[in-house]
Amino acid sequence: MATQQLIECVPNFSEGRDLSIIKQITDEIESVEGVKLLDVDPGKATNRTVVTFVGEPKPVLQAAYLAIKKASQLIDMSLHFGEHPRMGATDVCPLIPISGITMDEVVKYAHELGEMVGADLDIPFYMYESAATSPSRRNLANVRAGEYEGLAQKLQDPKWKPDYGPTKYNAKAGATAIGARDFLVAYNVNLNTTSVKRANSVAFDIREKGRVKREGNPITGKILNDKKGNPKRTIGTCKGVKAIGWFIDEYGVAQISMNITDINKTSLHKAFEECRKSANKRGLRVTGSELVGLVPKKVLLEAGKYFLEQQDRSTGVSESELIHIAIKSMGLDELGKFDPQQKVIEYQLENAASRPLVHKNLIEFADETASDSPAPGGGSISAYVGALGISLSGMVANLSAGKRGWENQIAYFSDEAEKAQSLKNHLLRLVDEDTNAFNMIIDAIRMPKGSESEKQARSKAINDATKNAIEVPMMIMDVCMKSYALIKDMAKKGNPNSISDAGVAALCARTAVYGAYLNVKINCKDFNDSAYIIKTVTKADKWLTKSDKLEKEILKIVEKNL
Repeated sequence: MATQQLIECVPNFSEGRDLSIIKQITDEIESVEGVKLLDVDPGKATNRTVVTFVGEPKPVLQAAYLAIKKASQLIDMSLHFGEHPRMGATDVCPLIPISGITMDEVVKYAHELGEMVGADLDIPFYMYESAATSPSRRNLANVRAGEYEGLAQKLQDPKWKPDYGPTKYNAKAGATAIGARDFLVAYNVNLNTTSVKRANSVAFDIREKGRVKREGNPITGKILNDKKGNPKRTIGTCKGVKAIGWFIDEYGVAQISMNITDINKTSLHKAFEECRKSANKRGLRVTGSELVGLVPKKVLLEAGKYFLEQQDRSTGVSESELIHIAIKSMGLDELGKFDPQQKVIEYQLENAASRPLVHKNLIEFADETASDSPAPGGGSISAYVGALGISLSGMVANLSAGKRGWENQIAYFSDEAEKAQSLKNHLLRLVDEDTNAFNMIIDAIRMPKGSESEKQARSKAINDATKNAIEVPMMIMDVCMKSYALIKDMAKKGNPNSISDAGVAALCARTAVYGAYLNVKINCKDFNDSAYIIKTVTKADKWLTKSDKLEKEILKIVEKNL
């Protein structure tokens, strides 16, 4: 089956105070089937709202078109003022590849959107970043230079003829930049000052562009030029970062406002730390920070691991703990509540209905298992028992990393704990995968079987679903077999006060392997590929035999040291 193509669209509208206007625009977006509105982030001081939505390309283009059209009807740029640079009612409208799609494909969709809006709306449109029609238009700052106030004159310059739409000046709607770009993180760092000048000093230290070199006084001294007459520059510490300083009246503080255009070159926590270092040198203090819009989950996970490492603590903790550490370390909740479920793109896209079991509490899970429904069954329970076992070994690793006198082993136990978290997460996914596999068989059985073609389609669906129902418990066995090495290491090298927990982990692993094995066997009875059955069952038999052996070895170590 082809991978679903998903793109994200992050239009910025020049209205952040009248929420009724923003609501009318987002209503247009939500009217398009197949589009999910992820985030609406208005700012009073900037008088700007960042909207994020995602979907397959065609619905996203339609939603973007409707939003741009509605914004041009509701927002009057001749009356607009705010802290952020802007040139149009819809100031920018970037498209971003999320999954199953290349940047080249997104560029084509960006131009398709440009053609669509350019033909129907009386607005000039410029293409930027990867969709730019010339090198001079790639940088958004160049495209937006002069802002709204300079737009009428800019349109008279042949070099700035719009890529789509009329050359005619639209006083009400201004102009819009449409782009295709990689994921951009809009990030602001708060300072304990009201001085824009001092905030800019920090911004110049960290942004890739850096600052111009001066003779003598770094602020008032004569600018030094190279042989070509261009100003010499001291490059900033953060690659792929654009930054300026500004004052936010709403909060009464100055901020360094950043766009991190390449999170692979500069992580969120690096940007934060570099701001902190620069601020400290200047007698300032970073008090917190804020994210504008959404971020990929890995951004916060990496930050959480970084700050745990700074504390000489194990990084092998849960996702939620890592994200909590990231939030508190960077003060992401200083200016308002920070809800990861609303700010992390993967959490927004996650469909809770597709993983109903792992979202239940312990009582709900037990009640569902004890009901008269055949699912969840032994496969799901096996996966969950396996997850509990590897979680126990992860606990031993984390306790060992924090043991007094074992400081020189923190890196080892932290690495082991991270492995445990990865295996645990895999098994938790398989809890629902096993139930989904059973439901696929039921759905296939219920398919119509009147005509010959319907019978063939039903037979194929049942066969495919049955094979999947065999492969899921095989995956459970595979993951649990991988967990034994870690459990054994914790029994031998871990905190001796927790050795009994390593023993229970081994018992859970063996139960999970045996339970999944039984599911493999029973589902093979209904599969019609004898060669596949022989190969699969032979492999499962070997795993079961090895599992019994490994369990005994670990329990022998445990009992010897109790």
